[in-house]
Amino acid sequence: SCAHGGLQKVSRPIVLKLNWRGLSYKVGAWGRDSAPNPVSALYWVSPLRADGRYFDYYRLYKSYGDLVVLKHYEQWKMGYGDGSGNTVYKNFMYFNYYGTSDMAKVDLSSNTLVLRRPLPGTTYNNRFSYAAVPWTTLDFAGDEKGLWVLYATEESKGNLVISRLNDSTLEVEQTWYTSQYKPSLSGAFMACGVLYALRSLSTHQEEIFYAYDTATSQEHRLSILLDKMLETLQGINYCPWDHKLYVYNDGFLINYDLTFLTVKEQLPSSLIKRPSGASAPFKPIRSNKPSRPGDSVTDQSTHKNTLSSLPLEGHLS
Repeated sequence: SCAHGGLQKVSRPIVLKLNWRGLSYKVGAWGRDSAPNPVSALYWVSPLRADGRYFDYYRLYKSYGDLVVLKHYEQWKMGYGDGSGNTVYKNFMYFNYYGTSDMAKVDLSSNTLVLRRPLPGTTYNNRFSYAAVPWTTLDFAGDEKGLWVLYATEESKGNLVISRLNDSTLEVEQTWYTSQYKPSLSGAFMACGVLYALRSLSTHQEEIFYAYDTATSQEHRLSILLDKMLETLQGINYCPWDHKLYVYNDGFLINYDLTFLTVKEQLPSSLIKRPSGASAPFKPIRSNKPSRPGDSVTDQSTHKNTLSSLPLEGHLS
C-alpha cells in the first residue's frame, strides 16, 4: 500500500551470499518481481560478464531457501543485455538491448525475447551512466504504480529523466524531468511513484538524499544514511510486497528493509544526519535552471506531462 508519508529509514544491510558466478563478477543485479501482486515468488540473479557490461546469463530460484543453497534453479542464456539496469515486472525481465537505445522485454517462463522498442531521446553506450557504475544508461524500475525507466538525454543536459512505461508495449506514457545530474548519482529506485536517488559518501556509506514525487512533480531533500558492505552498489531494485531493496554490491547479494512513515506521523523539524537507518525531513528544493528549453521547473502544472490523473495515495510533507 502507498498510504504512507514517504520513506523514513533503511535497515542495516543483510548480506545473503556471493553471486553464483564468483568474485570476479563484481557487477550485476538481483531481486524479486517488482509488481505489487506478482504471479510468482521467484528470485532472479543476473551477474554481468567480468567486463562489467555484457548481460548474458541469469538464474531463477523459486524460493529464498533455494537461492541460499544454490539448488532447484533455472539457468538461462540470453546474450544481448547491456549493463545492470534490468528489473523483473510481472514475470518479464526488462533491460537495455546491447549497444542500442532499445528497451527489451523477455518472458521469463520461456526465456523468449518478446519485444524491442527504442526509447525516444535517450543516450546509450555508457553516456550519462551512474557514478562508478558504467553501462547504466537505462535503469528500469518497478513499484506499486507501474514500470519505469530512468535515463538522461542530451536535451536534459544529462539530468535524470523519469518515464512511466506501458509494460505491455513499452510505449512511454508520461515523463518527468529532475534537477539531478545523473552521472553524479550512485543509483536510484522508485517506490510508490516517488524516485529516490543515492550518492556515495564513503567506501562504506551512501545517502538517499533526493526524492521526486511524480504525483505532484515536487522535488524534496532527504538525508537517509545507508551502510554498505563494499564500495559500489549496482542494480538497486525495490520490491513492493516485502518493502525491501535488493542490491548487488561488488559481487555480493545484499538487501535492506525499508520503513515508511504512517500518514499521521510527523517528520522531525530539522535536518539531522544520523547513523544508518535514520531519516530527516523532506524539504522542497529551490528550482534550478530548466533542464530543457522552454521548461519551467518551478511551475510543473503547465507541462503536458503533469501527473494530475495519478495521485499518490500517501504524501510527502
